[in-house]
Amino acid sequence: MHLKTLKVFCDVVGRRSFSLAADANGMTQSGASHMIHQLEDHLGVRLLDRSKRPFVLTQEGQAYYDGCRQIVKRYDALEEAVRSLHDQVAGRVAVASIYSVGFSHMSEFVQEFLRKYPKADVRLQYQHPDKVYDLVQNDRVDLGLVSYPRSSRTLKSLTWRDEPMVFVCSPEHPLAGRHQVSLDDLAGESFVGFDSNLQIRHEIDKTLAARDVTVDVVMEFDNIETLKRAVEIDAGVTLLPLPTVTREVAAGSLVTARLSDVDLVRPLGIIHRRGAELGTTAQRFKQMLRGAIDESAAPSPSPGERQKPLERSAEPEAKHVARQRAK
Repeated sequence: MHLKTLKVFCDVVGRRSFSLAADANGMTQSGASHMIHQLEDHLGVRLLDRSKRPFVLTQEGQAYYDGCRQIVKRYDALEEAVRSLHDQVAGRVAVASIYSVGFSHMSEFVQEFLRKYPKADVRLQYQHPDKVYDLVQNDRVDLGLVSYPRSSRTLKSLTWRDEPMVFVCSPEHPLAGRHQVSLDDLAGESFVGFDSNLQIRHEIDKTLAARDVTVDVVMEFDNIETLKRAVEIDAGVTLLPLPTVTREVAAGSLVTARLSDVDLVRPLGIIHRRGAELGTTAQRFKQMLRGAIDESAAPSPSPGERQKPLERSAEPEAKHVARQRAK
């Protein structure tokens, strides 16, 4: 059986689409479908149950997919290793990231990586966290960048960085001139919050409740960019990871202050499939990413200060649709 057929089969399953798999392999949808039929005839079993929409793997199909995926990944890694014998990183790395990691930050990092390895091919896309996990799980990307990373039986998470949470308001707000703000200062304030089903919202609510501080949540968003726009027009104050507002602070549209009585951080991590055969380029990208120093990730701490990570769990965030609730 040709390796091309195995790759097409893996792409059909991983992308859950014949048409997307066909596009990825430079062939027609009918050609991809015919190739899978030939594969099933060769094996004498049904790999896909086409009676369901969308199709699902049969028991035999799942077993075959698990094996084929490893074969294809190992072959790709082998080809890249051969090309890299002369110390040239010339392979491809596919990365999926949550939106709030920062477009400008990742753009600068990718540019730095390509300056060091000009023959590398970096494919970077921004997705909802659930989609990032799905892409990594199905081998459609090599690495995922997520907040509140979680490991599983098939996924491994690596620590990347912790981002301090800071008080954020518009320059017109009465608290805008403060270098430090306590949680008590937030009592009764109009508050622009994350959607109530997001982990970061749960952590903020838990922190406020522990200090018996009540805020007036006037708006809720699951899109961090929309949330920032609401704060810019002085609709309320909020708490956000510092690196997500550096651009607005530099432009003067938002003001930040350190929380004086609590240390909170949002953890970011790198996820990849357990046992996956990462190519040389993906390995170098991961190593360079973990070794990069992001000076904007945290302000210089005062003597004796340290940051305590929030609970490391999943945070669905950054959807394109924002929701608002009036007072």
